[in-house]
Amino acid sequence: MAKVLLTVTESNCRCAYLKKGDTFVVEDLCPPICHELWNNIYPSVYALLNGASLDYGQTKAKCFDAVCPDQGRVHIHAQVIED
Repeated sequence: MAKVLLTVTESNCRCAYLKKGDTFVVEDLCPPICHELWNNIYPSVYALLNGASLDYGQTKAKCFDAVCPDQGRVHIHAQVIED
């Protein structure tokens, strides 16, 4: 079963929940991140968990980059990892 690794690549989190370098592995439950960021990335995480490849620059890949909807305070990279 596929898993998605989330890595915080930049952070200026208003509440200091997330720090640069934090990682989370998503299998089926949401990780302990703020709901604003999770709501923003969940559709793409769900797609990756179910075998999708997403637009990534000029190609398709099993990863994506996203920013927090709160003024882009947190940047995150997500990628599929296999068992």
